[in-house]
Formats: sequence, C-alpha cells, structure tokens
Amino acid sequence: MKILMVCLGNICRSPLAQGILEAKIKSLGLDWIVDSAGTSGYHNDELPDIRSIEIAKYHGLDISNQRSRKINENDFEIFDLIFAMDQSNFRNIKKLGRTLDESKLHLIMNMVNSDNQPVPDPYYNDGFPKVYKMLDEACDAILDRFNILL
Repeated sequence: MKILMVCLGNICRSPLAQGILEAKIKSLGLDWIVDSAGTSGYHNDELPDIRSIEIAKYHGLDISNQRSRKINENDFEIFDLIFAMDQSNFRNIKKLGRTLDESKLHLIMNMVNSDNQPVPDPYYNDGFPKVYKMLDEACDAILDRFNILL
C-alpha cells in the first residue's frame, strides 16, 4: 500500500500525517509506504514547520528528515490512496490530476466520519495539538479500514 498525505504547503498537516501513519505501520510490521506533498509548492525542499516537528517529538516521532515538495502527475500513478486535509486541497488535487483515478482521493477526516470535516491549517493559529489529535485518529481509521483489504 502506498499512501500520500496532501495539504497546502506540505510543512504542517501532511508531514504530521505522514509521520503518524509511518510510526503506526512500522509498529504493525506493515510493508506500506507513506509520503506527503503540498498543492502549492510554496515551501519546496523546506523542513516541516518547527511547531509540527515539536508536536511530533512530544509524541515520540521524528519528522525532521522530511522535506516539502509539490504534488505531481506521477503521484497519481504511484500512490494507491491520496488523502487531502481539507476541501481546498481536495479541489486542487482534482484540478492537477488529469490522470487521477478519483477513487484514490479522499478527505482524511472522512475516514473517521463522513461530514467532510477539514483538518484546520494550524500555521496561523497554533492549533498543532488539535491537528495532531485529529490526524492520529484519522490514521487509526485508515489502518482499520485498509489493513483488512490487504
């Protein structure tokens, strides 16, 4: 299974989602690959936001080796599942994805409930603890849903 987590800049939400899911799949011994990307490319090759690194570290995760990148057409072929953090990311992925099989694309919180709840961008409001908790719950739901399909 190959999973891509996507937000706007690939420095806050999607690196956290990547790190959380990577730790969970490692603990389960699954042979899954997880990556993250942004729809904007504003922060290409930058580290995750220091606040994302710190909240991950608080929870025993190290995401400091990740580097931001922009989603590209190859991602639509490579990844089995693509998770957008909010509706804006979802729409932007669809616009970019001329070759996208739309059955691969999901709003990440719809793994928990089906009300299209966004993962709020914590960049301007310092909501990193809340975002971490949401993504942790969503990653558990991803494992519950897709691990049985293997």
